[in-house]
Amino acid sequence: MIRKREVEHRQRSAARAWSAVLVIVLGFSLAPLPATGQGADRPGAQTQPPALVPALRLGAAWYPEQWPESRWEADLELMQKAHLHVVRVGEFAWTALEPEEGKYELDWLERAVNLAGKHGISVILGTPSAAPPVWMEAKYPDIMVTDANGHLYAGATRNHYNWCSPRYRQFVREVDERLAQRFGKNRYVIGWQIDNEYSHMSFDAATQAQFHAWLQRRYGSIDALNQAWTTAYDNQTYSTFDEIPLVDGTADNNPGLWLDSKRFISESLRSYQKVQLDALRKYAAPWQKITTNMMGWYDLYDHYTVAQDLDIVAWDNPQVSGAFDPVRNGAANDLMRGLKGGDFWVMETTAGPRGGEDASVMLPQGAMRAVMWHDVGHGANLVSYWQWRDALNGGEQNHGSIVDVDGEPDPIYTEIAQVGREFEQAGPALRDTTVDARVAILHSYPSRWTIQWQKMNPAYNAIDALMSYYAPLHRLGYTIDIVPPDRNLSKYKLVIAPALNVLTQAEAANLERYVAQGGHLVLGQRSAMKNEDEARWPQRQPGPLEALLGARVEQYTALSQPVEAEGAWGDGQARLFAEQLKVQSGGVQILMRYRAAHWWLDGQPAAVSRKVGSGSITYVGAWFDGPAMQRAVQWMTKESGVAPDLFAVPMGVEVYRRVGKDHEVFIVENDSTEEQTIDLPAAMRNVLTGQTARALNLPVYGVAVLERSQSQAMHGDAQSEP
Repeated sequence: MIRKREVEHRQRSAARAWSAVLVIVLGFSLAPLPATGQGADRPGAQTQPPALVPALRLGAAWYPEQWPESRWEADLELMQKAHLHVVRVGEFAWTALEPEEGKYELDWLERAVNLAGKHGISVILGTPSAAPPVWMEAKYPDIMVTDANGHLYAGATRNHYNWCSPRYRQFVREVDERLAQRFGKNRYVIGWQIDNEYSHMSFDAATQAQFHAWLQRRYGSIDALNQAWTTAYDNQTYSTFDEIPLVDGTADNNPGLWLDSKRFISESLRSYQKVQLDALRKYAAPWQKITTNMMGWYDLYDHYTVAQDLDIVAWDNPQVSGAFDPVRNGAANDLMRGLKGGDFWVMETTAGPRGGEDASVMLPQGAMRAVMWHDVGHGANLVSYWQWRDALNGGEQNHGSIVDVDGEPDPIYTEIAQVGREFEQAGPALRDTTVDARVAILHSYPSRWTIQWQKMNPAYNAIDALMSYYAPLHRLGYTIDIVPPDRNLSKYKLVIAPALNVLTQAEAANLERYVAQGGHLVLGQRSAMKNEDEARWPQRQPGPLEALLGARVEQYTALSQPVEAEGAWGDGQARLFAEQLKVQSGGVQILMRYRAAHWWLDGQPAAVSRKVGSGSITYVGAWFDGPAMQRAVQWMTKESGVAPDLFAVPMGVEVYRRVGKDHEVFIVENDSTEEQTIDLPAAMRNVLTGQTARALNLPVYGVAVLERSQSQAMHGDAQSEP
């Protein structure tokens, strides 16, 4: 801890000098600016947006309410020396903000926010709705979650509230408005995080009644619902909407009920979130972005539904297994980027360990830095560590942190500080750049849910099916967007739908337009089997796209053993699931055939393709092994005419591309176990070192941020430094 006045004086002088350098070099200031405009008598208040801020921000979750106020200054000085630019504050602090019903105490939070601002650190304020106060739970038990078995939730100390409860929504609205009134014009507050990791749905009687009303609005009549769900099967016909249970998808039930239960969960969560958005936007300044922290592949709700009202997407991306998988983690980043089709924030990351019973292993030294740059390469403009200081007690006691319980830095502190410095160095080059892809993979929550409920092979997994295309595309040097099937697809030369099990008529029309306009569409097995009610299409797969394909799925089967196949993609094996295709129209090319003597599949088409004007549609009826999939994806990229946008790198090296108005930036990281040499396609400047060269040497977990102009990209650059 910092104790001596002369040391403190030298540190403050150094911080002021560093802030002056940033003003000159980077165009933003870490020093506090005078309050101006409306409410200027309140520290930090203003009506105009703050001065230019870093293009890349490094942050941490800080819980000042857990520590004596006398400790705050020392914490913030350590943050400033670690080049942190933002802290997330307040998302679990409801009792400290409202210790008794209707009695609000916000002064402590304002002191914390303004003290952070004086140290050049911005704030993201969390609404406290993820953890209601104990006094509220005791007095109003109806605000609590009831599980699918009818039991009032009693477990963790957060995420156990009922977001459908009108009473809870009113409490949330009131505290959010109080916060927004106080901090909506505070210059140090750059954003708001609503709640924290939405994760529990309530199945209480009042919520069930809301579900019944939702169904009635959706279908209009009980007869229409019965027809859509084919409830004549197994004698499930309903007489009134009140007879229909909201379900969690784990029991044997009607697939239409499963899917509509999920839709209701998603839309009720969106309306709960809208209560908070409206409360914040009533007073918040337009420069304060509002988000919530999602959880990657987590699928309680449809993230596209919930994300659409947010200003920016954020998600939590912990690294606790002791090893980093840049391909699968990269796909999760791309999924989050695709929710709104723009840059995003990583609200929580960590190098491990974490509290609780889960196994958690620290990443190797240097790997956390590479992970953070990996996130930036996929479109993150803010990466925040969880958490700043380990807690003395609580459910996540023993969680890894930047500063330990004694207030002294953990070893990871040095690595985090390096990232903070590098974010400042690279910020000018990365300002106003975005990730730009010409290849897309289609993903939908209804399809994932449907396959999860009806796998037809226990080993089948919709995310793994997506990765079977994503990984070879990544290896071939393509930036990839992961987007829903109703998105405008006109920018993409190649669109792949690995397991689009549920396809609505509107989505089918969108895909037909894409192909008609010259796009190249690839459908994987399990595609277009069901409509929006999760009923089977009356046509065989691919349902409403059957005529466009000129072929159909004649029959399908799970596989207990691999089945051989051969054709344009060489020899391969079909695994897990296989579909027997039948050509129905002229112009259909058979790409692969099964080899399975004495079986239904023998000699039958396994993959077909048909040209449609300057576009094409391809159907892949088998989940091929890795080498065959690599060749298949190479064929797809060649047929679609889409060129790689990333230069070739050795195995174990990752490269990402962000594009600006007149330049592009490549982030290169070495995730292998040995030093690597990378030949560059042109001379590029490493903004972290200032050197320009045509080759790059990276140590293990080394990172380079390379910049080149558009003219270099178009014409090459023969100049290089030795």
